[in-house]
Amino acid sequence: MATWNSRGLRGSTFENLINSTNEYYRKAGLALVQKIPTPIVPLKFDSEKKLITEAYFEKDSTVDYIGVVQEIPICFDAKECHTDTFSLQNIHEHQYNFMKEFEQQGGVSFLLILFTDRNDMYYMRFSELDEYVKRVNEGHAKNFKYMELDDDFFIHSHGAALVHYLEGLERDISSRD
Repeated sequence: MATWNSRGLRGSTFENLINSTNEYYRKAGLALVQKIPTPIVPLKFDSEKKLITEAYFEKDSTVDYIGVVQEIPICFDAKECHTDTFSLQNIHEHQYNFMKEFEQQGGVSFLLILFTDRNDMYYMRFSELDEYVKRVNEGHAKNFKYMELDDDFFIHSHGAALVHYLEGLERDISSRD
């Protein structure tokens, strides 16, 4: 049984930026994307502060977000990295498998990664993630480096779209044709 603690709040600032972007996309009629809550079972409460202080994860979650963009089903997970080396251990097997099956059903899966020290955001296509996972299976280290990433898939803020991942999605879909 995995017990919840404050480590689960890592990335919440990045997720807040994504949530704001998703709200902008929804209001603009561009996309309908929702945050998927992680199912937990509360164990202890602080009734004064109305907070759950201890809980366990009910089951493995899938990804952070799921939705549709102009008739295209999408799912993605948001990750933060504080160095130039991203550990693939940050992507759980059940998340990877869900993304793979989502792609097999005709959807588009990806990661959004914030490299916090550089303040750079990256749209990682599932195909790119899959290559890194295959590389690990061939004996490579369980990570990838910032310098290995494709310059075309770094994303930027654009007005109210603070994490403008639709630009990455457009390139991703174009590269599949």
